[in-house]
Amino acid sequence: MKLTPFIAAAVFSCTASLAFADPVLVVNSANTADISDEAAAKIFLRQVKTFPDGSPATPVNQKESPVTEAFRTQVLKKNASQLKAYWAQQVFTGGGKPPSELDGDDAVLKYVAETPGGVGYVESGKTRSGVRVIKR
Repeated sequence: MKLTPFIAAAVFSCTASLAFADPVLVVNSANTADISDEAAAKIFLRQVKTFPDGSPATPVNQKESPVTEAFRTQVLKKNASQLKAYWAQQVFTGGGKPPSELDGDDAVLKYVAETPGGVGYVESGKTRSGVRVIKR
């Protein structure tokens, strides 16, 4: 087939973008808490509702993207189907619901800058005033 090279190129470009996604955690600039990957996972899985220093945490996810996939696998240690099953169980048992989803880095940065307990993830190198990047 003549389309085979094009399909292979498309698949490679999609997987390559996943390999290069490098998420970093961002918090409101007023937040001085240090957050490990383990603490971040507990916040995003709603297992805890506060940062390690006791201040309230309000996590926000991004809609599906390469940085979302990278965050899910590197920090949450779950693939898409595992995370979907986790949230289905949490909702069914009354354990909670997933964090809100925003569309892209700019929306997450805006939310975190305007929300005192805001925490999200963006592609490495993205920033704006009002947020503090927590390096991974």
